[in-house]
Amino acid sequence: MSQESISVFDMFKIGVGPSSSHTLGPWRAAQLFTSSLQNKGLLSSVKALEVLLYGSLAKTGKGHGTDIAVQLGLSGEDPVRFEVENIGAKMDDIKQMNRLLLAGIHEIPFVPTDDIEFLYNESLPYHPNALSFLVTLQDGQTLSETYYSIGGGFVQQEGLSTTAQQQTKLTFPINTSEELLHWCRTTGLSIAEIVLENENAWRTEQATKDGLMEIWQVMQDCMYKGCHTKGFLPGGLEVSRRAFELNKKLTQGKAYANVDEWKNQIKTGGHQFNYILDWVSCFALAVNEENASFGRVVTAPTNGAAGVIPAVLMYYILFCEGDSDDKIAHFLLTASEIGSIFKKGATISAAMGGCQAEIGVSSAMAAAALTECVGGTQRQALMAAEIAMEHHLGLTCDPIGGLVQIPCIERNTMGAIKAITASQLAMQSAPDFAKVSLDGVIKTMWDTALDMNSKYKETADGGLAVNIPLGLSEC
Repeated sequence: MSQESISVFDMFKIGVGPSSSHTLGPWRAAQLFTSSLQNKGLLSSVKALEVLLYGSLAKTGKGHGTDIAVQLGLSGEDPVRFEVENIGAKMDDIKQMNRLLLAGIHEIPFVPTDDIEFLYNESLPYHPNALSFLVTLQDGQTLSETYYSIGGGFVQQEGLSTTAQQQTKLTFPINTSEELLHWCRTTGLSIAEIVLENENAWRTEQATKDGLMEIWQVMQDCMYKGCHTKGFLPGGLEVSRRAFELNKKLTQGKAYANVDEWKNQIKTGGHQFNYILDWVSCFALAVNEENASFGRVVTAPTNGAAGVIPAVLMYYILFCEGDSDDKIAHFLLTASEIGSIFKKGATISAAMGGCQAEIGVSSAMAAAALTECVGGTQRQALMAAEIAMEHHLGLTCDPIGGLVQIPCIERNTMGAIKAITASQLAMQSAPDFAKVSLDGVIKTMWDTALDMNSKYKETADGGLAVNIPLGLSEC
């Protein structure tokens, strides 16, 4: 097996909802394409541009905002910093002017309804999430490049294999959970410490810790905003936001003015089972309602599953004495390594593996992280990840209307609760007697993905997407 070097900041990326595969990935692909044109000295020679969306990107592209993401990427906007409140205005400008400022530099004619083509019945063999950019230059020559959005915001250009790309040499190379456990046994280090050592190949330890706190800040801000925004989600399903009302009920009118005061009020409410359960659900709902509204989120490991890890981490902070920068960093480092092992051994793309590849993986990541953070051994952490995924195997991706709303938002609450339960089970178990290993469940997940009918892989062609006939208004 070739070695793939994946950083914690590959697994946790700051971006814009509602989908890492269908929004963030195409956005990044558009950026890569404009950079390619600039590197070749061709950007100012572009006369016309056409975008082709294939397979899953076409079938659920409207609901996931793929066309919007592509236009923003082509315009030179950055998903990490772009003000999400300005998305509507930016799209209106392009639509009204029928012009696009390529890379923010070169203006070309562009009619979104004509120049972005949804090829619903065509799919490229390498991956269902494919898009091609075709340009005509001033001298009549044509140029095209194809990109694949392979899950979690990862993008791969056709013709550039991952094995051909330069790999960062890590102190502890890891492809499987057995290899991770080997390094833990050999060194006596925790999973988080192993990951932190590997991160030193990219940056200083302090830079990694600072970056992790930025990731947590975005997650926390997303939860807070989601808990304090009411109304309906966009897209035509008229799904009502629930985190606002749940937060209001749970805080019981207590006054607070910022995130820290809000967290303190939550902690004063006690440790009753129902109370904690409601808050974990509220945290997850808040994140994914923001995600569905083109809000700022963090892939964890994807946008569709972005609520699980923040919800479990907030649970750890508020109810398990995890409120310190070092403990938060520990949680995120451990979670990221589990996610990277799933990506290497299977997939984190719903278009390839169904929702087991998103909610299932995020639940496993959160379960392992929580277990190690509350004092579990490395083997118990891996056992918790296995338990969480084992009970997500076969989970399909069948979004109603192609929107990341039903059943996606509620599934994040389920994934978070399963992660906590898996951690509890692992903490009360002896891994020596476990019958299923994490590597075994990862292989099973991939086998299941290969066997799964394509209509259950983020196409909106099966399951709830066709059995719940909800009328959609104009998106």
